[in-house]
Amino acid sequence: MTQNPHYSRRWAILAVLGLAQLMVVLDVTVVNVALPSAQEALHFTNDQRQWIVTAYSLAFGSMLLLGGKLGDIFGRKRTLIGGAIGFALASALGGAAQSFAMLAGARALQGAAGALLAPAALSLLTTTFTERSERNKALGIYGAIGGSGASIGLLLGGVLTQVLDWRYVMYVNLLFAAAVVAGAALLLYNETHADKPRLDIPGTATVSAGLFAIVYGLSHAETASWSSPLTIALLTAGVALLALFAWIEARAAEPLLPLRVLTDRYRAASLISMLVASGAMFGVFLFLTYYLQQNLGYDPIQTGLAFLPMTLVLIAVAATASTKLRGRFGPGTLVTAGMAISAAGMLYLTQIGVHAAYAGDILPSLLAVGAGLGLIFPTAINNGTLGVDPEDAGVASATVNTTQQIGGSIGTALLSTIVASATSAYLGVHGPAAAAGAAVHGYTTAFAWSAAAFAAGAILAALLFGRTKPAAEQATEPILAMH
Repeated sequence: MTQNPHYSRRWAILAVLGLAQLMVVLDVTVVNVALPSAQEALHFTNDQRQWIVTAYSLAFGSMLLLGGKLGDIFGRKRTLIGGAIGFALASALGGAAQSFAMLAGARALQGAAGALLAPAALSLLTTTFTERSERNKALGIYGAIGGSGASIGLLLGGVLTQVLDWRYVMYVNLLFAAAVVAGAALLLYNETHADKPRLDIPGTATVSAGLFAIVYGLSHAETASWSSPLTIALLTAGVALLALFAWIEARAAEPLLPLRVLTDRYRAASLISMLVASGAMFGVFLFLTYYLQQNLGYDPIQTGLAFLPMTLVLIAVAATASTKLRGRFGPGTLVTAGMAISAAGMLYLTQIGVHAAYAGDILPSLLAVGAGLGLIFPTAINNGTLGVDPEDAGVASATVNTTQQIGGSIGTALLSTIVASATSAYLGVHGPAAAAGAAVHGYTTAFAWSAAAFAAGAILAALLFGRTKPAAEQATEPILAMH
């Protein structure tokens, strides 16, 4: 162990890593407001439309652990730069898409590149900041970017679609990627192990296939049904593959995900909190976007601006939580409170009708959910990587990212299925003339399920975190990085 060579330039490095994180996170939602325009230009169906969103999340979530391991093997600087270049090339392909298949394929390639980029960025951050209070501040900024990136994506997507063309929601990534590559090349050293770990091929294959099968199965339930043989087969296979993955990792000499990373109580609590919060929050972004545009007649820019107060509150609360509240209250209290506040915000949103006033009916919910996520995300990210050995930093960071992405993918698929079922049930009772009311009923049903998920998250956080602080947080020695 030697002193981290990045320490003297740590804040400049944080800017580069934050930009990489922003690019990856905003691409989850940047296409949402551009989808109607892309659908019209490329002539694809409503059933196909969700795959432009899901292809990205599927590839990203199922390959993140592999991306984290490759960072540990080849060095995080190389992996970060390689991921950024891959992201730029995939974005250029998506911007030039001439068909649904070409656009969906480009989105999957973006997700695969993001799976290299995201764990490299987070593990570099956790090994760059060696002084605990600075590390909390840096992770607070990073967590705020992670939590607000989705709403920033909606605003950016709206502006680019309305002012230029839907294709620029893809092309804009070339600017982000160029800045990340230049910053990484100038500021980072490539840190590798003297004895390079080997890649766990059986573990990689089983976890990637298992995560893919679960998310694909949930997505398939929306267009088919829960009783569809393919839906049942995919979900069953996904669970079986993940169980097989755990069995393989317990016996592998050099596992893809060392189980010691998961056995820490606080880390496990953080990962579960990330999974629940990420799944529940997509109820806000996806269905409130549809509601604002299709029911209230907002244009893409107005839709993006509607989410801006949530973003600002999230950033402010995240910064305060990491620097002032964390040491005083501990992670359990912050995450539990964040879940409860978010649940209240989502519950308030269930009362919207076919017509709603933004200031009275929507804004209070967005402010509450922004405050809640500002407490949850930086706290969970910090605890998810706290106290890991430097050689496990890549895989621990990848695991945090994986729970966030898989939570979002599962949340999107599950809530989309719930919306489709609730909407068709409403139409069955009230007839096709009630289409607007049916759509709103579908959305409010999703908001109610999101509120329930946040409430369950509050109970889980209270039980799993407990009242004491993690031992690694109580330690006074700085965390040194492996060079």
